[in-house]
Amino acid sequence: MSVTTVRAPSPTDVRAREVAEALRADPADGRSPAQWGAAVGASARTPARAFVADTGMPFGQWRTQLRLEAAMPLPVAGATVSSVARRVGYGSPSAFVAAFHRGVGVPPGMYFKSPER
Repeated sequence: MSVTTVRAPSPTDVRAREVAEALRADPADGRSPAQWGAAVGASARTPARAFVADTGMPFGQWRTQLRLEAAMPLPVAGATVSSVARRVGYGSPSAFVAAFHRGVGVPPGMYFKSPER
């Protein structure tokens, strides 16, 4: 199995970067784009546009990448799928496993079982 890098690039726009930093500190924060816009003194669309322009991906996709990036070290440290899912903002372990599988190409159990890790 090949190693997959999961990375959420940082936006350069000031307001989008503020959202990104808050989510890096707490990937489980589930605020909507409208709520994030209000939190940074903008409309919902302003940070959303900035994420696309600065990172090449829509906010929702970027947030998924961030959550997967934040999750990567946790199973290695011995965390269970349930605790990882909760810590990075998924409502259930199965939702986390599905997102991980879509983003990485294999479920977490298979990914972290590999001797390449």
